[in-house]
Amino acid sequence: MKVVDTRVATKTRENKSMKPAVVNSPSDTQVEVVRGFDAPVDSVWKPFTDADLVRQWMLGPPGWSMPICEMDFRVGGKYENVFRNEADGLEISIAGDFRQIETHRKIVQDEKHLIGDSDDDTNQETVVTITFQEMDRRTTVTTVIEYASTKARDEALATGMGAAMEMGYCRIDELLVG
Repeated sequence: MKVVDTRVATKTRENKSMKPAVVNSPSDTQVEVVRGFDAPVDSVWKPFTDADLVRQWMLGPPGWSMPICEMDFRVGGKYENVFRNEADGLEISIAGDFRQIETHRKIVQDEKHLIGDSDDDTNQETVVTITFQEMDRRTTVTTVIEYASTKARDEALATGMGAAMEMGYCRIDELLVG
């Protein structure tokens, strides 16, 4: 397994060190992001499965908003998140269907990314598998994203996705201690 992104140090409100997200590339078409949380799995599960909580942590970098965050969290249910850059109005939409849900263990979802109103190859279709594993009241979340090609995977990695995901995970840390 090749590590493709560096670790990003994080702190909670109590200034307690947390394990930062680690981004790996286990195959030519996959990205794996692993992050630990100092909370039991039932607490960590909620921010991934409740639209009101998703809206609080999955915001992207400063200057971005999430005007749409809808989720029908059930197998076959749909979701849509729209992120907007407030400076230039660019919107990125992430939408898909939930394929598999095992409460407190696993979420598998189809995901399609649309940047702006483009019909070209800026659309990315992926399959995302998120697993949750608790040990000693600490939960490890592993996200595996399967891309259609090596080129699509490399383009996603070049966006700095690991740092962006860590930014969101830091917000989950705040939700968990708040």
